[in-house]
Amino acid sequence: MNNATAPAAFATRQDAETLRFERILPGPIERVWAYLTEPAKRRLWLADGPMELRAGGAVDLVFRNGELNAGQPTPENFAKFAGEFHNAGQVLECEPNRRLRFTWEADGPNESEVTFELAPRGEKVLLTVTHRRLAKRSTMLGVAGGWHAHLTLLAEELEGHERPALWPLFAQYRAEYEGRLPE
Repeated sequence: MNNATAPAAFATRQDAETLRFERILPGPIERVWAYLTEPAKRRLWLADGPMELRAGGAVDLVFRNGELNAGQPTPENFAKFAGEFHNAGQVLECEPNRRLRFTWEADGPNESEVTFELAPRGEKVLLTVTHRRLAKRSTMLGVAGGWHAHLTLLAEELEGHERPALWPLFAQYRAEYEGRLPE
């Protein structure tokens, strides 16, 4: 993480199955929206793949986490996530430059729901990410560490800083959430 960037706040638990992350990012809001919705920009911090920006539209997040590891090899314990994998979903709500809600791992045993909300804060943008229906503790810990790491990559990208490697961030944050998220 760039020394000029303060550590990001940890997620808050909204209820037994919901995590909420907030980040203040450089604007304008249209730029942040583009990094959430345009595959080529989203690929720089999370996953690419098509996303039909309308209620009922298909989502196919294509993860290539190995590409987000800053040229470092993928640790053995994350090897199954190094290649390409798809996360299918469906858009539930889309208000351009304001709100995007979609299912995550649609029709699977771990189906959940993600909401991105954008709000202006002067020249900056408040991004709120809410991930709902995280029924198992192990899933919640993985999601918490994953979103925290990916949102760190997004912030660094938008700030114009060199992005850190994904896997060390994920491991660090997941371990931190072990103590922050009660059973």
